[in-house]
Amino acid sequence: MARWPFSNDALRAMYAGGHGNATARRFAQFWATVQSAGVVPKRWVTLEVVGRRTGRITRFPLGMADCNGNWYVVSMLGNDCNWVRNVRAAGGFVTIRHGRSMARRLVEVPVDERAPILRRYLQKVPGARPHMPVRPGAPLAEFELIASDYPVFRVDAIAPNPPSRARSGA
Repeated sequence: MARWPFSNDALRAMYAGGHGNATARRFAQFWATVQSAGVVPKRWVTLEVVGRRTGRITRFPLGMADCNGNWYVVSMLGNDCNWVRNVRAAGGFVTIRHGRSMARRLVEVPVDERAPILRRYLQKVPGARPHMPVRPGAPLAEFELIASDYPVFRVDAIAPNPPSRARSGA
């Protein structure tokens, strides 16, 4: 099996201070395009959210974790990364792209419910492993210790608006 060309230290350095450097931004742009097209497994998506300061759509390639019948996105960089701030400012309303666009609402999971989701996330999204201080197979107790540092959002479908009924006038 081929090894990734970057060491864990190099991957962490790309996101020093919780923000991607130029190399990380180029990788993110590339993967956002690939994942939007839907040519990779469905857990790999592009999240689109309105920027909290610019009002423009921003795109972030993310891996999702499935757990107990739901899909989740996790911030491997913690609370201060841009997509988390933007999602919170947008009230959780986002678009997820994977071959097609899907309007979704991200609902933040309470800290005390995050541990099993974080473990599943590390098992399924290997790119997050260098950024989180726990092994994918660690006991849940270790994930409970870091749960407050890593936001987890459940991906919910947005119910379509029911058709409005025309009122008949008298």
